[in-house]
Amino acid sequence: MPQRIRLAPNCSLSTAGAVGFFASLCVASFGIAGLMAVQGFWPILPFAGGEMLLLGWALRDNMRRRHWAQIITVSDDQIAIETRLRGKAEHVVFPRHWAQVKLRRSGSSWHPSHLTIESHGRSCELGGFLTEEERRGLAGRLQRLIGRINESPPLAGTHGT
Repeated sequence: MPQRIRLAPNCSLSTAGAVGFFASLCVASFGIAGLMAVQGFWPILPFAGGEMLLLGWALRDNMRRRHWAQIITVSDDQIAIETRLRGKAEHVVFPRHWAQVKLRRSGSSWHPSHLTIESHGRSCELGGFLTEEERRGLAGRLQRLIGRINESPPLAGTHGT
């Protein structure tokens, strides 16, 4: 029986919540900037506008993450990875017997590690939105399911033949 793992970012902020948050910050920022402009400090207005523009862009980009998902299906003979992003889907398939799970640490503590499945010169990165701890846990789970190169452990619920 194939094993399925679904990965999706934790996006608890609703669209209405994001709009309310953005509107409240706009009111506060432009309210303070307006008071300062009345006192003669009018150059603060373009800075407040730029700040809110940047915040709006970052919030919109963050809200788009809700539509990102990866589904990993490990069967007896293959590993299928489906990556979905805003209605578009990309499928990658690896032969299970030759696939390797690799967790590569970055050269800097500021950058996250990279979890990939590789085989025959191809690779697919998994869980780019996961925390470091979640990525290590997923790597361990996948290594137990997939095994080492040239080794395919039996999947749970199946019997070796």
